[in-house]
Amino acid sequence: MSHISIAIDGPAAAGKSTIAKRVAKKLEFLYIDTGAMYRAVTLYVLEHGDDVIKDIASHIHITFGINDEVYLNDKDVSAEIRSPEVTNNVSRVSAIGEVRTYLVEMQREISRTSNVVMDGRDIGTTVLPDADVKIFMQASPAVRAQRRLLEETARGNNIDLATLTAEIIRRDEFDSMREISPLVQAEDATLLDTSYLSIDEAEQKIIQLVEDKLEVQ
Repeated sequence: MSHISIAIDGPAAAGKSTIAKRVAKKLEFLYIDTGAMYRAVTLYVLEHGDDVIKDIASHIHITFGINDEVYLNDKDVSAEIRSPEVTNNVSRVSAIGEVRTYLVEMQREISRTSNVVMDGRDIGTTVLPDADVKIFMQASPAVRAQRRLLEETARGNNIDLATLTAEIIRRDEFDSMREISPLVQAEDATLLDTSYLSIDEAEQKIIQLVEDKLEVQ
């Protein structure tokens, strides 16, 4: 039996994870936060050094809890992977070939056994090129920085808007120009700009896209 896969891509703080979670819940699909997986690897690399990447499968095991908790080697690291240090290093670590190969195969295996909503930066182009529905979410850097500021403040991190804006622009450039699986909209993906959409509006637009596409098949 084939399973349905929905790929949601886009730059940092475009609202992918928040909306993907809601869409998955609405459709009763499994939600896979690929960004959290790369963050978990980044956390491990920061703690143990880059040498662990050479044999990544022996060092790193990632699972998700029923409430979207992220477990790294059976330890809940949901809060730790959102630290500024991890955020500032995740693009570098995620661009490493061995890291991407390991996690992409893990993500594909999950999609082979479950109906999934998967969000990231290369889901529709690399991880699930045959996904049933592909969406590319975007928003202006200013809007994304403001969203990230609210998140960081809620986590107790003290960071200013100008710094966040600069970091988002820098990460966009890095992700878009990296040699392996760069951030790019898949040719068959639907573009959704969330700059001026509420979470409810964005969710509804994606649900409608999914329903329209699956109805045609």
